[in-house]
Amino acid sequence: MAIQKEPGQKGVNWSNIAVGAIMNMVTTLGQPLEVLKTQMAANRSQTMVQATKAVWARGGVAGFFQGLIPWAWIEASTKGGVLLFTASEIESGVVNMGISPAAAGLLGGMGGGIAQAYATMGFTTCMKTVEITRHKEAASGVQRSTFQVFMDIYRKDGIRGINKGVNAVAVRQCTNWGSRMGFARLAETMIQNVRGKGEQEKPGVLDKILASSIGGALATWNQPIEVVRVEMQSMAKATANANRPEKLTILNTLSFIYKENGIKGLYRGVTPRIALGIWQTICMVSFADYVKLWVKGRQ
Repeated sequence: MAIQKEPGQKGVNWSNIAVGAIMNMVTTLGQPLEVLKTQMAANRSQTMVQATKAVWARGGVAGFFQGLIPWAWIEASTKGGVLLFTASEIESGVVNMGISPAAAGLLGGMGGGIAQAYATMGFTTCMKTVEITRHKEAASGVQRSTFQVFMDIYRKDGIRGINKGVNAVAVRQCTNWGSRMGFARLAETMIQNVRGKGEQEKPGVLDKILASSIGGALATWNQPIEVVRVEMQSMAKATANANRPEKLTILNTLSFIYKENGIKGLYRGVTPRIALGIWQTICMVSFADYVKLWVKGRQ
């Protein structure tokens, strides 16, 4: 069910920062899905097979791990710590106020998602995009270092350029983790009811994994926000389009993509994202619950 504070625990549980950082590092094993999802969202005319071939052409197996070291690891550890710490504190607090586990998971995930977006993800997401852009340019014969690409952005747009799309990231992360945690907790409750277990009985490992899988899959309803985020942060020269707004906002980017590619364009890349969402939710909800209990038992 929802994560509740252990008897006798008082104050803030700072260990959740370390737990979140470690568990979110584990989620980076899904980096190939992240790269494929981003490729399809940025190139909305490509099928999954075409996107896979395009990524493979940028370096074979290594192409599927672009941006992993060090930026995806830095992003994963920092945002994971912020997410789990914030979400756990909110979730524990509202459950103690009598709110249902599903609603508590929703509120905790939303708060954690917003916190991680603004605290860590603007810069690190930019740097991951820089790495992917650099590899794309290298494939077409243009050689630039990561620092050169980054400085071009900074000289052109300053701090705003580095944090381009951070509001879209915040909306995505808020809806991502609110949905993942909310749906996962709701699924846990429903599974417990089906099995005839009481509220105080702990769900089994497989039941928690099943609940997280349901939560991770259902949370991809917000794929249009992810496609908007990718478009706003895209730095590839090929994105030049006479109809593309010069100053991108969430709404005009959404409108541009819809006019160019329709509803299908807004959901391009959703298949690898479903797999990625399931994996991330299993790690950050199910497995993280067990790790937090283990850490508490050693304190």
